[in-house]
Parts: sequence; structure tokens; C-alpha cells
Amino acid sequence: MPIEILMPALSPTMTEGNLTTWTVKEGDSVKSGDVLCEIETDKATMEVEAVDEGIVGKILVPGGTEGVAVNAVIALVLEEGEDAKALDGYAVAAPAPSAAPAPAPAPVPAAATPVVAAPTPIAKPTAASPAPGGRVFASPLARRIAADKGLDLNTVQGSGPHGRIVKRDVEGAQPAIAAPTLSATPVAMPESGSYTAVPHSNVRKVIARRLQESKQTVPHFYLTADCRIDKLLDMRGALNDASPEGERAYKLSVNDFVVKAVAKALVEVPEANAMWTDDAILHFNAVDISIAVATPGGLITPIVRNADYKGLAVISAEVKDLAGRARDGKLMPEDYTGGGFTISNLGMYGVKDFAAIINPPQSCILAVGAGEQRPIVVDGQLAVGTVMSCTLSVDHRSVDGSVGALFLAAFKRIIEEPATLAL
Repeated sequence: MPIEILMPALSPTMTEGNLTTWTVKEGDSVKSGDVLCEIETDKATMEVEAVDEGIVGKILVPGGTEGVAVNAVIALVLEEGEDAKALDGYAVAAPAPSAAPAPAPAPVPAAATPVVAAPTPIAKPTAASPAPGGRVFASPLARRIAADKGLDLNTVQGSGPHGRIVKRDVEGAQPAIAAPTLSATPVAMPESGSYTAVPHSNVRKVIARRLQESKQTVPHFYLTADCRIDKLLDMRGALNDASPEGERAYKLSVNDFVVKAVAKALVEVPEANAMWTDDAILHFNAVDISIAVATPGGLITPIVRNADYKGLAVISAEVKDLAGRARDGKLMPEDYTGGGFTISNLGMYGVKDFAAIINPPQSCILAVGAGEQRPIVVDGQLAVGTVMSCTLSVDHRSVDGSVGALFLAAFKRIIEEPATLAL
């Protein structure tokens, strides 16, 4: 019997993905470990490897296909001794659903008139035919997207089997808005040829959904501290000058000191290392710090785990490795899943200060600006010092203002006296 190659779930949040390219073709021999295809998930582009030996008998989902459901059969591999005749009449099983499917609605007689919902002032959608008992048939993903958008599924026309509402039906739909709230004439689309359309990647879609959800549902407040980093820069220069040659060589950045200082501050103020749930505030036992990395496909946050137990050289090496693999789309799920606190550093771009959006379900994110020379007062005298502005964005549901202030004060003290990082 041919071996079914299934669309894998390559991250905990993945329900579907884009099959970007096949690296094999029908008739090719493959063995365990050979790369079959590349899948674009909600986090990155990853390679899918063969588990069994055989010959690629049939590619069922071509390269470039978007929205392939997890567990859908994407190809068939012939086992040893099988030939192409084994594919004749082969029935592909449907992918296992994430929840028990609702029974299919009774077929509507040809003469029946479909029920049409009253048009709304904006979208004027046709209502989907409800199942017995008033339930509307929709895929789990469509329901989640509709909930995120505040969209009533009763106003959406399903295009799936038996009128089932699927992802494409809700992505372009808009929630109904009462006529009095409408503003003036809507902005028209630019003329064709005056712009270049860049299709959304799965990563970009997830970023947009999560950040919109964060700003809409998480009560942010912001705390800013100006940190003098002259001692840090002196210590960084001395340590880099003392770097050994060869494999043990290192080159520390200011961001490496920030990661270590955040880790030490979280040990002092563990209440800031938390997340909100409807039932409880969860305080993390480990200090796992997410580092925001810009990639061609969008932002991703790989994690330096147990950062409080690691030295500056180890943190520096890990951050460089994670950032490089993030830009190449080579991160594994365990590299970016979890994390209790995020650092976003735009100082290398010359940004003086900014406020970042919290990365849910975390409670805090520290936005780090550029170190620059500014006038300061030392013992009543005007002087010049190198100052770095840092802004902490905080979820007020799980971290109180006093806790956020205590954490930022601890961070400022540590970053201004970097010798304490050795303690």
C-alpha cells in the first residue's frame, strides 16, 4: 500500500500552511532524511524530510499551493516492490479534523429558495444556511478568524462543501457597522499599475492578527527610564579586547548586556516574569527571554532559555546563532515557542526611544533605543554622558504599576553598574 505523506503541523499554532516548493519529483527515489518539500508555517519556512524509503509515486498538492490543511495527504510514496499500478483507484483519506465534525445539512431541494439575510450598510452579505437547531457550519479556523474580527458568521456566505464557511469566506468579510458611525466617502483603491502588491505570507498574517489582538485586548501601560551606559561601554570594550582567538572568540554587543541585565532583573522581580490567563496569573519558573528579530518575512522572536544562568559570551553566541537562523527561515519550533519576556532593540537603527506592542501571552516587552551622548547633571555639575532610553510595555492585568516600576528600576541599576552582572 502506498505511504501517505501528510501535511505536518510544524508549530503548535499551525492549522494550515503553504506548500511552497517540492524538492523531488514523481519517480524519484527517496530515503529517510531526504528533503521532500518546503512548508511555510505561521512562523517560518521549514523543510519536510522523508521518514520511509520508496519512490515518489504521486504528488497530490503542487508547489505554490496555499492554505493546505494540517494532516491533508500531499503525496504518495510507493514502497519497495510496488509499481504505479498500486496507485490505481487509491482513495485518499480526509485529514483528521481538530474537532468532531458537525453532521452535513440535509440537501436543499432544487426548487427551494435560499434564505437571504437582511443586507447591512457595508458588506451586504448573504447569510449561510444554518443547520438544524440554528447552528452555522464553519471550519474551526474560520470560526477563530471570525471571532478575532468580531464577525457574525450568520452574515457570511459559505463557499465550502454543503455551504460550509471556510477561511477564504471570512478573511475578506467585514463586521457590520451601524450606518451613523460611517465617515465620509471611503478612500478609493489606487489605480492599477501605480503600486506593487506583495502577497501576505503566513508569518505576516499571524503577526498582523496577534498584534491587532494584543492592542485591542491587552491593557498596555508604559514606563520609561534613561540609562547611562558609559561604564557598560567601557566594560564591553575591555572584554572584547580580551577575547581569545579561535573557536572561543567572542564580540559582545550592547544588546548582549541588555539580555543579561533583563534576566538578572527578572530574578530580582519575578512578578514581572508572568502571563495572564482567565483563571490565574502564571509566574514562570524559568527566565526565558525572547529576542525580536526582523526577517524578510516579518518579525519573529527566538528565545534565549535560562538566560539568568548564562554568561555574556554564551548569550552573545546564542543570539547570533538564533538571529542568523531566523533570517534564513531555519528555526525549529522549540527555538521560538514559549518565552516569558521580550526584548525589542531598535538602537542599531538610530531610534532614540519607542513603545513596543506586547507579545501575547507574555506580560512585558522592553523597547531599547540607541545610546547617544546627552547633557546630564553629575553632582550638581553639567556633563556629557552616553544615555540609552528604555521603555517597558506592561499588561496591567497581570503586572501592576508598582511591579513594573520595580523591574525597570532594577534593570536601570544593573545596566548602569554592569560589573554586578558577574555576581
